[in-house]
Amino acid sequence: MTAIEPKSRPRLPEWLRIRLPTSDTYSHTRSLLDELQLHTVCESARCPNHWECWSKGTATFMIGGDRCTRACGFCAVTTAKPLALEPDEPARVAEATHRMRLRHVVITAVARDDLADGGADHFRRTIEAVRALNPGIIIEVLTPDFNDRDEAIETVLSASPHIVNHNLETVRRLTPAVRSRATYDRSLSVLGKVKARRGGQIYTKSGLMLGLGEEPAEVLAALSDLRAAGCDILTLGQYLQPTPGHLPVVEFISPERFEKYGREAREMGFVHVASGPMVRSSYHADEFAGSPVP
Repeated sequence: MTAIEPKSRPRLPEWLRIRLPTSDTYSHTRSLLDELQLHTVCESARCPNHWECWSKGTATFMIGGDRCTRACGFCAVTTAKPLALEPDEPARVAEATHRMRLRHVVITAVARDDLADGGADHFRRTIEAVRALNPGIIIEVLTPDFNDRDEAIETVLSASPHIVNHNLETVRRLTPAVRSRATYDRSLSVLGKVKARRGGQIYTKSGLMLGLGEEPAEVLAALSDLRAAGCDILTLGQYLQPTPGHLPVVEFISPERFEKYGREAREMGFVHVASGPMVRSSYHADEFAGSPVP
């Protein structure tokens, strides 16, 4: 039995049962994404919140295609040999952002270990295209680790996003079983480099999934490590198994325990914390109004 295999399958608790919203905005969002041929992590990763987000006219754009070079045990994004980058994708993301009238956009990507820069320049061009068509918009990027290459990290930073998010995903002990070709310390290094290079200009952000078998002390240790790396913003949410072929849920964490972790994180100095069963990296991202960057 692995460290993340439950003794029995826990039943979905009431607080995780989703009522699907009905809204014309959902179909409008769907139609726009189809028209512009854009991928979203909402759909590709089977995010449980995508019905709500699309019904509110927002989405998290996933650039670089919908094929990932990694095979993380928690993620539903397809693992396959990626296709070539689409040169006009940045412009299409910018157009969607403009037509959706977003004030805060989140842009993420599949891991592109097949590319020398890991797709960093594609991030840069997308950020610049979005800003050119949407002056004043808050731009948040959720990046892969780029194998911790300094040049790739600097390429993304050169476009001056407002928030750079890179998820730690889980505690140190569980990282080898949860993440593919990624390490706990490499992720901390990426966050630390972003803060060291643009500390007074850019917020750093990270998140963990809970319910994979981590102990409370391990969660607090991970939060402490994130703060030591200069991480400003934190998200904590419940891991949900996207398909039977993915890692099982070991435990459903109660809303009360999420609240407790949230309080402890704020006491550690995170400037903004979102902690709850349905929280995801970009869920309600625009609720962070901002303050002077630490």
